[in-house]
Amino acid sequence: MRLVIARCSVDYIGRLTAHLPMATRLLLVKADGSVSVHADDRAYKPLNWMSPPCSLRDELADGSGTWTVTNKAGEQLVITIAAVEHDSSHELGVDPGLQKDGVEAELQRLLALHVETLGAGWSLVRREYPTAIGPVDLLCRDASGTTVAVEVKRRGEIDGVEQLTRYLELLNRDPLLAPVKGLFAAQEIRPQARVLARDRGIDCCTVDYAVLKGTDDPSQRLF
Repeated sequence: MRLVIARCSVDYIGRLTAHLPMATRLLLVKADGSVSVHADDRAYKPLNWMSPPCSLRDELADGSGTWTVTNKAGEQLVITIAAVEHDSSHELGVDPGLQKDGVEAELQRLLALHVETLGAGWSLVRREYPTAIGPVDLLCRDASGTTVAVEVKRRGEIDGVEQLTRYLELLNRDPLLAPVKGLFAAQEIRPQARVLARDRGIDCCTVDYAVLKGTDDPSQRLF
């Protein structure tokens, strides 16, 4: 990971345009190729970002210049850096992954047992399918035989959609699996996450945990 604290402005050029005026910000370049821009608030959420695969053209000289980040769709983040206060790189190693809470882990287990609740004719390929950046919760095949990567959350947020997007980018490089579709499954999905998922071509479904546990009418497992 490369960590840069710099006084910079940021311009997004793509399906729309957006501008962040000059201010001191944290710039992160991760090993997966993603680039994100952070302020000293907003918790973990970046002000702007570019998901992999993307390329970074670094044109800094004597602490000023530009970074131009371009994704496969041709969208760009142009980061204009006026001054660099800190620039360091760190090897974080392989992350063991998030340990899910009891409800989320049980929800994943139940969906693996009853994968047909996600769609008629669906079958489970593997639970916790391994990838270079962590395991996919469920790898399935739909009724037509298409591979589907399923990310399971208790509460569906934007970061879950981003996580599934990264998995899909990796899985679709495997000719034995491609094309791979994505499904974001959660007990509750935030509207912003639904919008982002739709933009990424990812389907969403809301799962009734109580029904999956058999405490309600099995014919109404998804709503």
